[in-house]
Amino acid sequence: MLGNWFKTGLLMAAITALFGAVGMLLGGGQGMLLALGLAAAMNLWAYWFSDTMVLKLYRAQEVDQASAPQLYGTVRELAERAGLPLPKVYLIDEPQPNAFATGRNPERGNRRYDRDPPASHDARAARRAGA
Repeated sequence: MLGNWFKTGLLMAAITALFGAVGMLLGGGQGMLLALGLAAAMNLWAYWFSDTMVLKLYRAQEVDQASAPQLYGTVRELAERAGLPLPKVYLIDEPQPNAFATGRNPERGNRRYDRDPPASHDARAARRAGA
């Protein structure tokens, strides 16, 4: 876990330094301060709101036990086995199989899946091939 925190911090520091260098080239000392302030604001925004941004980007729809019982039950079971809080579960309407997680910690975790369960992808591919 510390390795991921270190890599993320290093990447954010490198981007901030790049912003500062470009600001220095374009506007001298004042430009560098402005660019560093902008970089700090962008880093904070990305840390706090990147999960929401991804949800909106994919037009994800939250599901519950009533609307997707098999998927929700699977996620609940996996969370219990791992000793994690139950995340919010979302569906995205994408033609390719996809599943990913967002959130800056387990309490704010989200899981997204494409609209069709994995077993249906085989059936859909067979229909497209004319089998």
